[in-house]
Amino acid sequence: MSLVSHFPAKCRESGFALLIVLWVLVLIAFIVAHLAGAGRTEIRIASNLVANARAQAAADGAIFAAIFNQSDPSPGDRWPVDGRMRELIVGNSRVIVRLENEAWWINPSSASPALLEALLRVTGSDPQTARRLANAISEWVGSVSVARSQNQVFADYRGAGLEYGPPGAPLETLDELGRVIGMTPDVLAVIRPHLTLFGPPQSSTAGADPIVAAALAQVGQAVAVPLAAEPPPDVDTTRITANALGLGNGHSTRRAVVRFGAALPRGYEVLAWDDGS
Repeated sequence: MSLVSHFPAKCRESGFALLIVLWVLVLIAFIVAHLAGAGRTEIRIASNLVANARAQAAADGAIFAAIFNQSDPSPGDRWPVDGRMRELIVGNSRVIVRLENEAWWINPSSASPALLEALLRVTGSDPQTARRLANAISEWVGSVSVARSQNQVFADYRGAGLEYGPPGAPLETLDELGRVIGMTPDVLAVIRPHLTLFGPPQSSTAGADPIVAAALAQVGQAVAVPLAAEPPPDVDTTRITANALGLGNGHSTRRAVVRFGAALPRGYEVLAWDDGS
């Protein structure tokens, strides 16, 4: 009788212990699956980083190839700076290279107020706003032909609630235009693709940018006001963009702005090199 009475209790205890063991096994399996999944994710991330790094190296290599090509002493062997895409194979990566003349865009640090005004009008600003902003940009960079006194200019900025004024010097970045009185993010966003920090005072009418061409047409190719001595006639500034696609879907975009000329120490000078943003 005692053995029989104790048998159900022992069964219940054994069943409870088995249940605990099963739950522990399920928990261990879950942890193992989670760790395995996390490991696979980390491996994929690491593989993507390696693939993108290889693509970036290929893009940089393509830019160097373009620099050496443009430095060739024989002009006939150089690629034309025409904005067309050229394909290069660098290692295991396919790289599309494009060469563009910086003169195809407008340099706000040295362009005439008339050209800046025309650019603003072509991109959607009304005539009054365009003229006001063009003069404000020219005052910011110090290229305005009829300069107001510093006190007058700073009074306008203080009246607008700004605690700074124009430096009267060339722009260091295009973002700096956002500090010009009257400039809005929307206006800056529409004119920015047509600007450069490295182009000559006078933009080219043969450029690939139709907006710049339209602005030049409005002002009749108005003469710009240079801030400093212009480069010699045999000096060209070229924008080199390289888009690389490599193994493992690695991809990278790199851009360099390079000045070429026989008077330069190495025949060329790198002005900027970045991710193309």
